Amino acid sequence: MGNPCDTGDARSFYVRLLKMLQQHRLPFLIGGAYGLAHFTGIRRPTKDLDIFVRQGDWGRLAQIADAAGHRAELAYPHWLGKIHGDSGYVDVIFNSGNGISPVDDSWFEHAPDAQVLGLAVKLVPVEEKIWSKAFIMERERYDGADVAHLIHACALRMDWARLLQRFDPHWRVLLSHLVLFGFIYPGERSLVPRWLMDNLIERLRVETHTAPEPTEHCAGTLLSREQYLPDVAHKGYQDVRLGPQSTMTTDDVADWTAAIGPSPPAPEPSED
Repeated sequence: MGNPCDTGDARSFYVRLLKMLQQHRLPFLIGGAYGLAHFTGIRRPTKDLDIFVRQGDWGRLAQIADAAGHRAELAYPHWLGKIHGDSGYVDVIFNSGNGISPVDDSWFEHAPDAQVLGLAVKLVPVEEKIWSKAFIMERERYDGADVAHLIHACALRMDWARLLQRFDPHWRVLLSHLVLFGFIYPGERSLVPRWLMDNLIERLRVETHTAPEPTEHCAGTLLSREQYLPDVAHKGYQDVRLGPQSTMTTDDVADWTAAIGPSPPAPEPSED
């Protein structure tokens, strides 16, 4: 598989770290740009390497990295750590930023084999890759194109039933991407199984004809950590991330929100 990162020093750092993890028998999966390139053939520059581990393995991984002279940082305790080397860094991911996609045993049970950076490794399964990317709908980043490309490339070998199981109870998010897939590739919409579209459309029909249960929750925060904050802060909605759908705590939400940083200044009005 082609290497999305062409920096020789960074490549050497990645290889050394991955070899150490393999020697210590610490299970990990490769994701990010390397995984996307494997599944779709789309190669794009990347500033780092993404590896996925179970959250319970972070402490041991950090010890291995520290012993090798690298610096381990638990950037966001609910989902992300980093390993810093002299020539780059590695993102260590054990959940999603919205706290709904924790890495569990199923990720490893269905992980395909691949060659990355000359090493035999396992990749994040395409089902989990779609599941986690489908919720990234920030103003500055939207991963819907990645979802469409993954479906286009992998539809015939995907476990669609397992994908549906992953999205429950967020099946509307999956349906939205499948509808868009048929718009993006009108001649290939049959790649999505008919039974799945029938299932989701029937769910939508039933919900449409059923009075919604009273709720004050806003689920938009699962899609964007910033764009639905006014609903929570000013309109009285409860942040769904602080309920059973997510692993996030109040502190996690506060830290993840603070990381957004200040908004850029508004542009000066034009006289045109």
